[in-house]
Amino acid sequence: MPQSTDAFASIDANPEPVGLETGHHELGHGARLRFVIGRGPPEMTSRGTVLLLQGRNEAVEKYYETIADLNARGFTVASFDWRGQGGSGRGTFLAGVGHVGSLSTLIHDLERFLRDVVMDRCPPPYAVIAHSMGGLVALSATSHLSSLVERMVVLAPLVALPGSAGMRRLQALVAGAFHWCGLGFVPLRRARRLDPREPLAGNVLTSDARRFERNRALQAAAPWLFVEGVSASWLRAVLKATRRLDDSDRIARLDLPTLFLLPGDDRVVSTAAAERLAWRMRAGHSIRVPGARHELLQEADRFREPALAAIEAFLADALPRPPPLPPIDEALIGAAVAAEAPPAALPSPEGDAVSR
Repeated sequence: MPQSTDAFASIDANPEPVGLETGHHELGHGARLRFVIGRGPPEMTSRGTVLLLQGRNEAVEKYYETIADLNARGFTVASFDWRGQGGSGRGTFLAGVGHVGSLSTLIHDLERFLRDVVMDRCPPPYAVIAHSMGGLVALSATSHLSSLVERMVVLAPLVALPGSAGMRRLQALVAGAFHWCGLGFVPLRRARRLDPREPLAGNVLTSDARRFERNRALQAAAPWLFVEGVSASWLRAVLKATRRLDDSDRIARLDLPTLFLLPGDDRVVSTAAAERLAWRMRAGHSIRVPGARHELLQEADRFREPALAAIEAFLADALPRPPPLPPIDEALIGAAVAAEAPPAALPSPEGDAVSR
């Protein structure tokens, strides 16, 4: 397999969904987003399109199973790799560092992809499903999304990092100092990757052995899709965005109906902060999934299936299933065929004369 940052990885344990399209969307100035559109099998009648937003240090291949499951429920699915990770363009010469100067860059990329690719090539109506960092971007972009999409689901959204408020202030101070000194590309945190030596029990992402090994195999087969660390500017942007989500005036403007699906055993982001935000929103609702770890869509079926069912139920009114076709009336078909048949030939004049 060529070690190209925009190649699509394929392994036996992670087959492509039926009807998958792949591509790259040029943003200008050398930046581009690697994306997929899951249209499902040819016989599928779409009920609308879900824009699936990944978390930090993920790639579209990690969601092949989820795309197929959403197709099975009648949804077209579009997803892309965020700038600075996956097969999309890096924001720094250090290819192993996930870097973005400001969250507004990711918000702009999201809006461009939604308008230029999803709305141009995928059937309406539209909804968003966003995981972790993708949830932070989607919530921060609500003013851009509310006129374009009907509903939004955020899974384990990065509303706040775990730890004390004092620690977060210290992190913001250090990250800000690097950013304003022109060293924002310097990695300050390790990116969360699946260590080849890490046992299932020791990871904080999933309790499902099959999906854990599948994602580890994907990372081993395509290491160029995953970064080793995140930059000071990335950390500064995230901390700044999480502080904004605690502002009452900004929360009052979060008017897009949003379902929060929150793992009960999340040690990556703060579940309590996400529940508090959902409670403060006018259009927010939250469901906690007891015992689940951070990556709900990569979790064991006992956690994942209820989460998918909750997603479908929440989207059902806005993206309804198309009504079934009426049964075929064989009598009407027969009448239509008879009406289209050519008229019987008239007898010739000579024949009339002879008969007389």
